[in-house]
Amino acid sequence: MGNSLKTIVAFVPSKKCQKYLLEDLEQMPVDKMVDLSGRQLRRLPLHICSFRELVKLYLSDNSLNSLPPELEQLQNLQILALDFNNFKALPLVVCTLKQLCILYLGNNKLCSLPLELRFLQNLKTLWIESNCLQYLPEVVCELSLLKTLHAGSNALRTLPAQLQCLQELRTIWLSGNLLADFPPVLLDMPFLEVIDVDRNSIRFFPSLAHLPGLKLVIYDHNPCRNAPKVAKGVRRVGRWSEETPEPRKRSGAVIDITLDERPLLPPAVKTEPE
Repeated sequence: MGNSLKTIVAFVPSKKCQKYLLEDLEQMPVDKMVDLSGRQLRRLPLHICSFRELVKLYLSDNSLNSLPPELEQLQNLQILALDFNNFKALPLVVCTLKQLCILYLGNNKLCSLPLELRFLQNLKTLWIESNCLQYLPEVVCELSLLKTLHAGSNALRTLPAQLQCLQELRTIWLSGNLLADFPPVLLDMPFLEVIDVDRNSIRFFPSLAHLPGLKLVIYDHNPCRNAPKVAKGVRRVGRWSEETPEPRKRSGAVIDITLDERPLLPPAVKTEPE
């Protein structure tokens, strides 16, 4: 009954109804964090923008499709979660929050990202999974401090060559896209530690043994006929990985070896930067 009532109240813009949805959140919490996830919000209450010392703002799992320009007042904000909403475009006001370290945009309806995203030069973690991206916006390649990029469950077919400029990047999640080939740019990124290309359409994997920083490669659920070669100590998740041999040719035919599926997905719990 509670959730149903909140759904109905969310359509009423009166101050009393908004106060009910916010459960009397009138002053900034001592921990400088506001979590309004799952409140059926259709607009961000303006008085939240007056909490100028706010560091973390979670707006996940609402019905937001825009943000007020007053959000620009939150210049101390480091974490902003906008995932599981109805954004078709990233509000430009987000790009004014220059202290942002972590930005969650997953599970929206984004087809692109604005060029103004380049202003977020402190960004270290960007989650853009489960959107409508047919290509990785090149502006992402201008986020020089980016360490983690989660772009899974989109419609990516390739990656821009400029991605290799992200020399701080350590983890890239690309599962559930439309990659027919292993992205060549990743072969020129020796600093990568985790590469996830699970659930794509890759038929052949080049050697990854020359990547000195690599610790984990996830390539399961691809129609591949070989496992990527890796350096000693690197963990592989996919067919013929670990101790299991690759298929042997007999009389010109390739014999597949069936393994138990062991998918490894990106962390379900949002984490803060080290």
